[in-house]
Amino acid sequence: MIASGVARAADDWPNRSVRYIVPFPAGGPTDTLSRIVCAELTNLTGQTFVIENKSGNGGVLGADLVAKATPDGYTIGLYTIAAHAIAPTLFVKMPFDAGRDVTGISILWEVPNMLMTRLDFPANTVPELIALLKANPGKYSFASSGAGTSPQITGELFKSMAGVNILHVPYRGSAPAHQDILAGQVDMMFDNIPGPLGLMKGGKVKAFAVTSAKRHPAAPDTPAMAEFLPGFEIVSWGGFCGPAGMPKPMVDKANGLLKKALESPKVMAAFEKAGATRRWLSPADTAKYRADNEARLAPVIKASGAKVE
Repeated sequence: MIASGVARAADDWPNRSVRYIVPFPAGGPTDTLSRIVCAELTNLTGQTFVIENKSGNGGVLGADLVAKATPDGYTIGLYTIAAHAIAPTLFVKMPFDAGRDVTGISILWEVPNMLMTRLDFPANTVPELIALLKANPGKYSFASSGAGTSPQITGELFKSMAGVNILHVPYRGSAPAHQDILAGQVDMMFDNIPGPLGLMKGGKVKAFAVTSAKRHPAAPDTPAMAEFLPGFEIVSWGGFCGPAGMPKPMVDKANGLLKKALESPKVMAAFEKAGATRRWLSPADTAKYRADNEARLAPVIKASGAKVE
């Protein structure tokens, strides 16, 4: 009887609106991509996927809300490299276990970060930038979308590999950091490519490099950081997750709906425009992907000396 009840709940899901938590402020790259997918899920299911932005602690605050939610499929959220693969090493104390307390439903996208600076920054290439930073240790600053996010860890990796000293300034998401870049309050930022790409095309910032191993098709004239610092590579990702204990039939159904959403021409076009690569995985492969990322990034984080108390 219990099994048949679970199956019926999965068959009916969703039969009302779904709460979808984005652990970063509205307007940032992950929020934008989440809204594209949630809009398509609304089209596919006839039920509204209501986005709630719950930012704080590099995505950990919102991720914790998902981890502690009732596992009925009506509170789900964004699976992120920040909260689920970086934070377990970076944070001295985590409010949840990213492997045990969370159900990974699918990865949805991968994006490199892009290094951008304010428009009047006194360097125009990565070699010029490194030379300037080495000549002025501690003078310049880099923003991130929060402590523990991939933009921060990318900046820490850059500091380590380039041998430079720049001040980290964490924000509550990408959008407010972008505003301070434009206002000249902070000098530079590594951020998920959808945000910097739009600012670069609008002539509002300088783009220096992407953090994928090779140049990105959305910005073919922007070099990869690995061209100057061999071996430099960090790719950010996002996906769908829920609390541990979600019924497997429901997880499988959600996973299938996400596959359909990613195959939608509207989503494909929007992702391409944003510079995001679509990436669908089964729930089992999603859990492995997260664990593999945590294991790969842990040495980088430890070597940087970065910690969040």
